[in-house]
Amino acid sequence: MNLAKTMEVQGETTAQLEPAMAEYDLVVLGSGEAGKYIAWTLGKQGKRVAVIERKYIGGSCPNIACLPSKNVIHSAKVASYFGRASEFGIKVDGFSIDMTYVRARKRQMVRDLVEVHLANFKSSGVDIITGNGVFVAPRTIEVELPSGGVQTVRGEKIVISTGTQATVEDIPGLLRAQPMTHVELLELDYLPHRLIVFGGGFVGLELAQAMRRFGSEVVVIDRHDRLLYREDEDVSREMQQLMEAEGIQLRLGATILDVSGQSGDSVKVRIVADGEEDSIEGTDLLVATGRSPNTRGIGLEAAGVKLLDSGYIAVNERLETTAQGIWAVGECAGSPHFTHIVFDDFRVLRDNLMAKDHVTTGRQVPHCLFTDPEFARVGLTEIEAQQRGISYRLVKIPMAAVLRTRTLSEKRGFLKALIAADSDRLLGFAAIGVDAGEIMGAVQIAIIAGLPYTALRDAVLTHPTLLEGLVVLFSSMPEMKAQTTPVEP
Repeated sequence: MNLAKTMEVQGETTAQLEPAMAEYDLVVLGSGEAGKYIAWTLGKQGKRVAVIERKYIGGSCPNIACLPSKNVIHSAKVASYFGRASEFGIKVDGFSIDMTYVRARKRQMVRDLVEVHLANFKSSGVDIITGNGVFVAPRTIEVELPSGGVQTVRGEKIVISTGTQATVEDIPGLLRAQPMTHVELLELDYLPHRLIVFGGGFVGLELAQAMRRFGSEVVVIDRHDRLLYREDEDVSREMQQLMEAEGIQLRLGATILDVSGQSGDSVKVRIVADGEEDSIEGTDLLVATGRSPNTRGIGLEAAGVKLLDSGYIAVNERLETTAQGIWAVGECAGSPHFTHIVFDDFRVLRDNLMAKDHVTTGRQVPHCLFTDPEFARVGLTEIEAQQRGISYRLVKIPMAAVLRTRTLSEKRGFLKALIAADSDRLLGFAAIGVDAGEIMGAVQIAIIAGLPYTALRDAVLTHPTLLEGLVVLFSSMPEMKAQTTPVEP
């Protein structure tokens, strides 16, 4: 749409600027996972669709989060193999890390992915409007364009897909220190000498291990007494041992008092742990303590869209907001912070727009932590089963019992499963080990199909593969009493 209206005034042609209103069947604010797929789907159906994107075409996953981080993590794994070369009978006379090449490999992948996204937008006939979008009325968004102009768009239907951003907590001196989030760390062209990481969760541990393998000294600070505190204690314990074996220093149960200095140069962090004050010094600081929704400053009040106290958009099980004709999907709507869940949000929304009954409640939420080795789980944890008073039988084996791990020299970790006490129904599965995410996928499919654990126990699986470990695991089912003792939430 043109931003200027040409008018004849006393024989002269002048350009009179006025807000141009573009009408669409669907307008999507944010081009993240769910938003882009619903746009492509409706665009291919012949609907007039526009996607408003401030910066990252395709959202955070292909640009600054999931895929870029896994790209860098894989480079770090290759570096770890060089460090272990003698273990495999290979002589290496030293090696060095060039972070500019690590970054270049990641950037090339991102460029390729963005081209794929642009091609999808073009083939589906979806308009991309680049700029900062703000609601100015119900189902009406004003976009501040990079050129300085303004484009106003109105949709019969609106989907909000603005995602989340890394949380930087209100700690004295933290903002002045200009810490990195994952976004800045993945763009480093140098190797931090001593990296301090705030947060022992998924993002913090993945990046801490990667930077340690590149050669940085790394300290992880977490307020909780154990890593991955929401997981079962054996998972936390195993992960702590893995991190310490890498040479990563852990300061757990620590309260951060203040931060001084400048990340990238010299920083000092004062903490209290076990009742004693201590100072930790480093050169660089990474904050990985959680996520905050991108819901501020986008005019949701004008749209009639209400927020929860947490700042996330209030939606029902069909992802409808409090405003007629407006939906919210993905992390900004409080969905679990995984791209695969956000993609499922797309399917929920797509089906409901087609008058099919599809809800978000009761769906599986598989987890995978891409450390090396990986941690993956699906279904109930022991903690969850005990809190709900669900009786179960537990079976567990070390990864070393899976013979394929011995050929790979990757024997760390374990496999475990929860089986119903009164049947052979699979309740949950967890793994720490090489390619744990792939192994988990087989168990998840069995759960979806309603198969008993005996179906996996009795399956003829290829030898020697990692998946064969499921036969070993479920053949080890002990005769034991159900565990029913509840624990406090």
